[in-house]
Amino acid sequence: MRAVVVDRWMEPAELVVREVPEPKVGPGQLGVEVRAAGCNFFDILLVQGRYQVKPPFPFVPGGEIAGVVRDVGPGVAGFAVGDRVLAGVPMGGYAERTSIPAALAHRMPDGMSFEEGAAFPIVYPTSYAGLVYRAALRSGETLLVHAAAGGVGLAAVQIGKALGAHVIATAGGHDKLHVAHAAGADILIDYLEEDFVERVKEFTHGRGADVIYDSVGGDVFDRSLKCIAWNGRLLVIGFASGKIPSVAANRILLKNIAVVGLHWGAYAKHEPERVPEAFAALFSLYAEKKIRPVIFERYPLERAPEALAVLGGRKSYGKVVLVPA
Repeated sequence: MRAVVVDRWMEPAELVVREVPEPKVGPGQLGVEVRAAGCNFFDILLVQGRYQVKPPFPFVPGGEIAGVVRDVGPGVAGFAVGDRVLAGVPMGGYAERTSIPAALAHRMPDGMSFEEGAAFPIVYPTSYAGLVYRAALRSGETLLVHAAAGGVGLAAVQIGKALGAHVIATAGGHDKLHVAHAAGADILIDYLEEDFVERVKEFTHGRGADVIYDSVGGDVFDRSLKCIAWNGRLLVIGFASGKIPSVAANRILLKNIAVVGLHWGAYAKHEPERVPEAFAALFSLYAEKKIRPVIFERYPLERAPEALAVLGGRKSYGKVVLVPA
């Protein structure tokens, strides 16, 4: 079968497709024919050797898949050959076939395409857990979403709107703001042209945002503290800027705010019951047409370097996916 193989630390531009053996399906596993694989920024870091996880060589990157079950390993219940599934996995998605822990798989909702399925299992539960479990976003509150045209950002806009929030979106440029608006954002701020702090204060009549969804970090985090409401929650999702910020505790005290972290991947270890709960809620929102993954572009496996270049160069919006077939 064909797969993108990493046999040394390299730049994404050096990735190539090779013929590799079919993956073995062991106890507790599913063999899945991959119909689509989501691309993520951590894939870039992984192949460069800059990610916190450094797998032994050779390995196949790719942490999001959607496909069809072709083999069911011993001890697996609840799945059958032919099931359409999606999953967030440690790696192995950039291939025609992969084997995955059955515990990570979820049946895809009716009507969901494989491309949408591959865009779903990381960004949507991340945003849902952040907004619902950690920030306790309520209907009628104001939600500020930074980098709102990215994968997690668009998911946050859609979920926030579905929860009844008034959504303010920041993004760079008219095209990305248009995408955020189509996803449900009420107010749009071009951070390349405008000071989001003053604009948020203006839109909220000086009150500020109740929940701020920050996947950027750095200066965006620091400035967000200047436009957060009394009793506000600043939700730390990641550090796409590359700078990890810090905060003086007196700033937390003065406005009675909470700085709240979200590590979605750790829920499987610490609160495993929350994982199926989140997916059930998200699948219901999908069935109600309140959320839907936005696909920027589809690429064949051979064009994985191009797909990751578009993603890493901040030229995309929503999700970039690979289609092995």
